Order: sequence, then structure tokens, then C-alpha cells
Amino acid sequence: MSNELVTVNSRKYDLSIRRTWQCRLIERNDPLLVFVGEFDRDVEHTDLGSIKTGTISYEYYWLDRWYNVFRFHEPAGTFRNYYCNINIPPIFGNGVLDYVDLDIDIVLWPDGRILTLDEGEFEANAAKFEYPPDVRSNTVKALGELRRMINADEFPFGPITA
Repeated sequence: MSNELVTVNSRKYDLSIRRTWQCRLIERNDPLLVFVGEFDRDVEHTDLGSIKTGTISYEYYWLDRWYNVFRFHEPAGTFRNYYCNINIPPIFGNGVLDYVDLDIDIVLWPDGRILTLDEGEFEANAAKFEYPPDVRSNTVKALGELRRMINADEFPFGPITA
């Protein structure tokens, strides 16, 4: 098992960095990369509420898929929620994972509620940056695939034991 420190860059469509953070690569089974990170400060999120310092994030990236999945656990270890980003498939190399975030997100709460976020932001940026038809169609496909995976309890979703 690897424990390589990696920088993750979430980019806008114009490739400017939206957010950046560090985490550790704990599994590589191409095309799947699994990272673990820890929030180093409290974060107030419009849709997720207060995320405490010490919250653990398991991050699942596929080099050939148009989404990634984050599994958050409270600092004490209890499952908090899943957070899924729709994105252009990431690029990984030289200790850096880069991906273009396409704004739409899915949140899955422990009680089974599924929320789709930021569809308006996607439409605004699609117009602003003139997303090509394949970006739009892959976004729709990725949303459908994530919803199917969630409903089927397919990896990385499913019963949480920790």
C-alpha cells in the first residue's frame, strides 16, 4: 500500500484553481485511485453545514470517469456523508491529481436523502465557457451513473461499518 503525499487541484473549466489540498494515496488499482485526507480547519459549507477540523475524507477518483466520490467521516470516526463531484476525468502524475470540476454535485446523507446541487451553476458556466456537446452529454451520463450506483449500493457506496 502506498502512502504517497499528493496535491489535489480542483480546477474551473478555464483551468484556474478552484481549491487545492493535500492527501495521501492509499490505493492504486488503475483506473481507480483512493486517497485519504483530513480537514486542517473548520469549513462552513452552504449545503453540508459545518465540517469540523479533523474530519476524514476518503476520496475515490477514476482516471476514466466523469465523477469522483468523497466519503466523509466525523473526527470521531462516524460516517458523515458522501459528496460526489461531476468532473472531467482527472490527470495524475508527479504527485499531483488535477481535475476540472463541472459544478454539479450529489450529496448522500446517512438517512438516504440524495440531493443534487448546483445545476444552475453548471448551466451558467456551460454558457460562459461554451462547454462542448460531449462535456454536456458526459455530465448527464455521469449523473445517471452515480444515481444508479447509489441506488444499487455499488462501490464505493453501500453499508458503512466505520
